[in-house]
Amino acid sequence: MAGKAHDVKNTTDEAAYFEINVELTKQIFEYFIQSNTSKFIFFSSVKAVADELNGNHLDESEIPNPKTPYGKSKLAAENFLCSQELPKSKKLYILRPCMIHGPGNKGNLNLLYKQVASGIPWPLGSYDNERSFTSIDNLAFVINSLLEKDIKPGIYQIADDEVLSTNRLIELIAKSKGRKAHIWNINKKIIYSLAKLGDTIHLPINTERLKKLTDSYVVSNEKLKKALRIDKMPMQAEQGITKTISSF
Repeated sequence: MAGKAHDVKNTTDEAAYFEINVELTKQIFEYFIQSNTSKFIFFSSVKAVADELNGNHLDESEIPNPKTPYGKSKLAAENFLCSQELPKSKKLYILRPCMIHGPGNKGNLNLLYKQVASGIPWPLGSYDNERSFTSIDNLAFVINSLLEKDIKPGIYQIADDEVLSTNRLIELIAKSKGRKAHIWNINKKIIYSLAKLGDTIHLPINTERLKKLTDSYVVSNEKLKKALRIDKMPMQAEQGITKTISSF
């Protein structure tokens, strides 16, 4: 799990991502090879494959084409691991989760919560999107399953079964505060112009944050569920999000 994640302020040199996400992975993998541990679980990311959807959803058959230093470095680490010859007694699992959330969460979900909790109307209601999330409960279930069961090695995407729109997130946050959701449908062109301005004068919204909050990004977990021999993840998406929101 060790690694360098996204830098929304774009202040990190690209080489730092490779120094940490690739070179550190190599070091830890060497420890694994020399140890008597039988399973190596590497946390990659769906962003090692694609920053935007080419079709209706993302699955493991997609040819990786990351655009960011983070995604490129995670893919490079994946490629290194896949190029290594393992003894028959050892197994390699590469996990590609979409956005993980849970108590103690940091990031854009927290910013969203603060805005709704402050009573400020949500101005991005005109964006009708669908996004996949990964509840920390479902993630823990997957890890336990890999550790305790004889699961086929390979690359697996992790996501909750259901998708959520940003507008639905707003409604769930408002409900947790005992309030009615205030969602405005402002023209998308106006919103994008403000986001571009935010790239230069540090407004609460910028183009990267706008994409994360409004783009659709649906991740398939079918390969993983088949390998785990389950029909559904234990935690439903709205249940997991509500649990995370309550922790705020």
